[in-house]
Amino acid sequence: MRYASVTGRLAGLGSEKWAVHVRARQMRKAGTEIIELTIGEPDIPTPPDMIEVAEQAMRAGRTGYSNGRGEQGILAALAAKYSARTGRAVTPENVMCFPGTQTALSIVMLGLAEHGDEVITGDPLYATYDGVIRATGAARVSVPLHPEKGFRMQAADLEKVITPKARVLLLNTPHNPTGAVLDRQELAEIGEVCRKHNLWIVSDEVYELLIFDSQFTSPFDLPELAERTIVVSSISKSHAAPGLRSGWCVGPEEFTQRLLPLSESMLFGVQPFISDMTAYALGRPSAAAATMRENYLRRAKRISAQLDGVAGIACKVPQAGMFILADIRSTGLSGNDFAMRLLEEEHVAVMPGESFGDNLSGYLRLSLSVADDKIDAACAGIVRLASRLQPRKYA
Repeated sequence: MRYASVTGRLAGLGSEKWAVHVRARQMRKAGTEIIELTIGEPDIPTPPDMIEVAEQAMRAGRTGYSNGRGEQGILAALAAKYSARTGRAVTPENVMCFPGTQTALSIVMLGLAEHGDEVITGDPLYATYDGVIRATGAARVSVPLHPEKGFRMQAADLEKVITPKARVLLLNTPHNPTGAVLDRQELAEIGEVCRKHNLWIVSDEVYELLIFDSQFTSPFDLPELAERTIVVSSISKSHAAPGLRSGWCVGPEEFTQRLLPLSESMLFGVQPFISDMTAYALGRPSAAAATMRENYLRRAKRISAQLDGVAGIACKVPQAGMFILADIRSTGLSGNDFAMRLLEEEHVAVMPGESFGDNLSGYLRLSLSVADDKIDAACAGIVRLASRLQPRKYA
């Protein structure tokens, strides 16, 4: 039988990147105790008041069809959020709602890129970006994100990779997996390159509320970039609600109008009761985010204190997010090989850096959404394996 070419373009870009995580789950199912630091799922429950709002909405009959753009309440709440953040009038016509950031990003990218185009990302990058881009038929082009620059994209590096085929820059700030946060000046310089070459900017801001000690800025907040920027985000991380699948995009009104028929051809709105819950959550500060920021920063410092400079490992506290990187290049193993040996020999599951791009080869990504005692046990296992792979002069 014949298949559409998209299935070939996406071959190898799905669960293969999560081989260590999948193997860890298999071992756990077979009875092996595994310390799992692979995925970024909040370790606190969805706030009870949000659950109560959703339950009340369901009992009130808010379980019918929605519309293609989104329910009135959530559109108003998002318009208010981004109006307050940008200082400009953002209206419901600038907003569309989707089941999570991943859906938002996929549909937005389908509206901007196609076969023959190029979409630019940083490297390292979030693991699903490759698939999102290739599904459109476009090619992904990488900008190296350098450790010595804190893995923050540099405008000069972006300029070097742009060709006449470039259509979109996909930014992620705060960044997964590195935790890097772009400041206003860096965004302005990157934005100037995008203006020069007439590129769209798609800004994935799902970690907006998980910054430790710096200020969040979006390219959408800069007036000179507003008409070429589309924000995608959700409540998955900010409100500890990943399974409720409530996300959105915000951008120019012309863009959302053109995107609406595409969205409606795939899904016709999101669940009204979840929209009501999301509107409620967006109308007040997120206590869940405050708790997670405190927990993740404490754990990042705890991991760095136990790994950095030990057995040749380098491990610095990130600026934001729910992950920390460990540089294990001095062991002589790739991140893939180290992570698989760590799982088999020490029963600790982490993500290899190679799952997030060539520029993170020889790194590990560790989730911070794990209890402190498990963090300590995982670090001990990492040190034991790294020590067995020595002696050699540490990097």
